[in-house]
Amino acid sequence: MSSKNSIKLTFLGTGTSQGVPVIACNCEVCLSDDSKDSRLRSSVLIETQGVAFAIDSGPDFRQQMLRENIQHLDAIVFTHEHKDHVAGLDDVRAFNFKSKVSMNIYCTEHVFQNLSREFHYVFDPKFLYPGIPKIEPHIITNKPFKVSGVEVLPVEVFHYKLPVFGYRIGDVTYITDANKIAPEEFEKMRGSKTLILNALRKTEHISHFTLEEALAIIKEIKPEKAYLTHISHLMGRHNDVSKELPDNVAIAYDGLQIEL
Repeated sequence: MSSKNSIKLTFLGTGTSQGVPVIACNCEVCLSDDSKDSRLRSSVLIETQGVAFAIDSGPDFRQQMLRENIQHLDAIVFTHEHKDHVAGLDDVRAFNFKSKVSMNIYCTEHVFQNLSREFHYVFDPKFLYPGIPKIEPHIITNKPFKVSGVEVLPVEVFHYKLPVFGYRIGDVTYITDANKIAPEEFEKMRGSKTLILNALRKTEHISHFTLEEALAIIKEIKPEKAYLTHISHLMGRHNDVSKELPDNVAIAYDGLQIEL
């Protein structure tokens, strides 16, 4: 756990919805023997002020918790309802069993309605039995909220036409699954010392920033350090792309830990 005045951030996953390698793909990235080219679905762990919470719980959630030896989790904060960001919610059962308390989740009403459909057996009283996850939902809007005392500021972005929340915690801003940010939301990012931003690939995409678009945003925000995440196999090999980036920009990789 990080000290009271710092934030420890762990990249649990840095890949796009298919992960890398992609099933049945034989491109040079998917066949790479460099561990930095293997990417689970995007998620981060935030540890600060004695509190630990994940942003999103995709289908690799169990694997990520085991790899990082996570012994305690206070909450999960969701960006949006797509399967690559919510599919692992059932695996909070292990934390329920160990801590004897429900898992706090923070999401919009829209996301909660989708979770209620995807995990109907968790939220429908007809299906309640001892083996299901115990969840304590907290509905958020585009206003600051607190996770066990830690203030979190939503930053609304658009994933094509779908509104998605990025989040700012102190001097770090985390944004995934975005290709458009309104001016008033963009202002929330200013002053961030660390900016984590999605950059799917080098060519245009309907719902994600390209590498060029992400670098333009980073240049405007001027963080001390920026990390790219939600990376596709079409971006290229980690080491090759890294050589093309400005000095203050790096491609994140699974398991990377930073102290802020």
